[in-house]
Amino acid sequence: MKKQAVLSLSGGMDSSTVLLYLLEKGYEITALSFDYGQKHNVELERAAELIEYLDRAGYPVKYQRITLQGLVSLLNSNLVKGGDDVPEGHYEQENMKDTVVPNRNKIFSSIIQAVALSIANEKNCKVEIAMGIHAGDHAIYPDCRQEFRDADYEAFEQGNWDAKKVTYTTPYIDGTKYDILKDGLYCCEKLGLDFDEVYKRTNTSYKPDAEGRSDYKSASSVERIEAFLKLDRKDPVEYIDGWETAKNHVEKLLAEHA
Repeated sequence: MKKQAVLSLSGGMDSSTVLLYLLEKGYEITALSFDYGQKHNVELERAAELIEYLDRAGYPVKYQRITLQGLVSLLNSNLVKGGDDVPEGHYEQENMKDTVVPNRNKIFSSIIQAVALSIANEKNCKVEIAMGIHAGDHAIYPDCRQEFRDADYEAFEQGNWDAKKVTYTTPYIDGTKYDILKDGLYCCEKLGLDFDEVYKRTNTSYKPDAEGRSDYKSASSVERIEAFLKLDRKDPVEYIDGWETAKNHVEKLLAEHA
């Protein structure tokens, strides 16, 4: 039997790369996406498109979108519908904390743990929970830090029989967006996948337009574009004013922030 993994697949660059990472290592994967009322819900469309692309390429993944109906009106965050505008600027600026969604990863984690333990008990095997958190998240999102992961896992162990059948894998927790993208390129080559076809089916923008085109001024977009610049590749997603404008804006912002 193949190794088992449950992945939190947002539709963003990071978790999509973890999906490639797991496929390259031979896992059988259950991927879960969450609709919690995020403004950038184009990421859910991209996640589904990526799953479909991988299936056509011979890499089937069990996929489920989970809708948390009724939650959005109760959440105070700029990232959800009804919240204030998503801030722009460099991803290390203090105002990026406005993009925190209270307890988001804990909500997701509880559901993912339940699914992973169910698979472990049904198949009588070990199951790994995979997440795409990385070092760039740590300053802004406390629930992306190792301390939170450890405390969350301890609570999971205390609350469930046989919880030790489930463990975590966070391959990029100490890496940058560039490290993630570089590993994604490696995985695409190993799996025989087209890098551009994979990454155009991801979304990192917190402020996409009505057509799903990415902005280039919000922090998440800046960080993504910086990674593509370091890899010396054009980002295959469509930007509101085109790649060259997005590229030039981020190069100027990074020079100012250096």
